[in-house]
Order: sequence, then structure tokens, then C-alpha cells
Amino acid sequence: MEPGSSHSFDVLRVSRESVSHLEDAVATEEPLEIQLGYARRGGFPVKRSVAITMRTPGDDAALAAGFLFTEGILRHREQVANIAPVADDAGRQARGHTIRVTLRAEVEVDLRTLERNFYTTSSCGVCGKTSLEAVSLAGGVQLNPELPLLDRPTVLRLPQLLREAQTVFDQTGGLHGAALFTPEGALLAVKEDVGRHNAVDKLIGAQFLAGRTPLAQSILLVSGRASFELMQKAIMAGIPVLAAVGAPSSLAVEVARQFGATLLGFVRDGRFNVYSGGQRIRELHAVPAS
Repeated sequence: MEPGSSHSFDVLRVSRESVSHLEDAVATEEPLEIQLGYARRGGFPVKRSVAITMRTPGDDAALAAGFLFTEGILRHREQVANIAPVADDAGRQARGHTIRVTLRAEVEVDLRTLERNFYTTSSCGVCGKTSLEAVSLAGGVQLNPELPLLDRPTVLRLPQLLREAQTVFDQTGGLHGAALFTPEGALLAVKEDVGRHNAVDKLIGAQFLAGRTPLAQSILLVSGRASFELMQKAIMAGIPVLAAVGAPSSLAVEVARQFGATLLGFVRDGRFNVYSGGQRIRELHAVPAS
């Protein structure tokens, strides 16, 4: 359990029979400002705020890197010179929590991909992107149209594996989970956050910083719904399969079909719906498309 990932509160538990006091663990939600440090032509240094997100503290470097990577600002781990918290004037880390990703001097920056509002809540994801045309997906990895192949039983057991790995959720019941699996269903990594897009950014960001992207042989499972921004992040990371315990949005389906990704929804209770890319499910090869 990450330090600071939950707070304890004295609460009243009310039932038909009684009222009692108890200590309840609640998921922490605090702001994080993501800054980008880079050099303009001529070597002039620039420090720019690119996002403020409400997140669960922990894995902030991965969150910042994952956000910039899935937004198309970063392409390779070698572009990053440093990721570090920003101190206040007295040399102390500010309570508001600011982290700066500093790029190497030779890296050219194109911020046109950030056609968005600069405030992001933990629930909305990338707000301000009102149409598919407003999002740059040009940097996304070309997906193999046939691989990886998954077995139906593998898909069906993924939610339980994610749930068993969500240690902070056990304490609070208030965090989204995101996990990477192999095509055989082995858990590779898991992250939790109050924001579902933050959990995915932390997950992808950690893989990016470790030099493991693109994630062409991975399955991404999210504990909530499959929104447009999560589908975008998966494609930018080269993940061919996005599975969600909840429902997909219409735009998520459109993006998945446009880029040849597999999108699975309602993966729970021994069933799931296939919205795109059914050819990657081994048992569905012979099922004609509607």
C-alpha cells in the first residue's frame, strides 16, 4: 500500500438496528501539476504547466511520463533527462505537488497535441477533447491485426486476478484499477488511482520508463468503463486489447474499430461483449462479423 494512498476518518455506521462509530479508510485524492521542461530553439529554457490532475499520491513520475507519452509529447524513454518534484522557494516540495518532466536539450517539442483544457478531474480523464478530430493519434503504434490470440477462459478470469491484486482497494473500496496481462493471463503489473485514466497513465508510464513500450503482447484490463481516452492511451502504447469490467462509450468503440484494436466490455460474471477486434479471440475465428 503506497504511503498517503488513504486517510482514516471517524465515521458513523448506521443500520436498521444500530448506530456505531468506526474508523474508515478513504482513498486519498490530491492535486498534481504536471510540468514540462524543454529548450526552445536557441537553447532558451521553458517550463510549462501541461495538466493538473486529481490523483491518488504515489507513482507520480510514472503518471507524468504516462500522460505525456499517451498524449504524443514523448516517444522514447531516451528523450527524458529527469523527472522530479518541484520545490518551493525555500527548497521544500510544495504541498500542492508539482512534478516536472525535463527533456534533453536536443528534443523538439510539439504541443499542438495538447488541444485540451488544462484542468483534469479524477473522473473525467482528458476533458475538453470534443471530437475525434481534436485528438492526435498519429503517434500510435501500428497494431498487428491478428495477434495476440486470446482464449475465452483467459479473458473471463482477468477481473478476479485484477481484484486480487488491488491492495489499496481492499482498504478503501474507492479506487480504480488497471492491469497489464500476458496473452496467457499472467499478471505483469497493476496500478490503482481515484481516476481511471490516472491508473492507466501510471501503468503505461512505468512501462515506458522501463523501456518496455510498445506493449504489443499485452492485454489492458480496467476496473470501470472503457472511455475514449482509455482507448486512445492503449493505442498510443501499442496495446492491442482493452478489456473493461464496465461498459464502453460509443467513441471508444469508434476509435477501436478505426485502429484495429480489440475492445471488450462487461467482462464479468462469466461473459463479455466484443465491440471490436473479435479475430483476436481464438474461439471467434469462425464466427462471421455481423
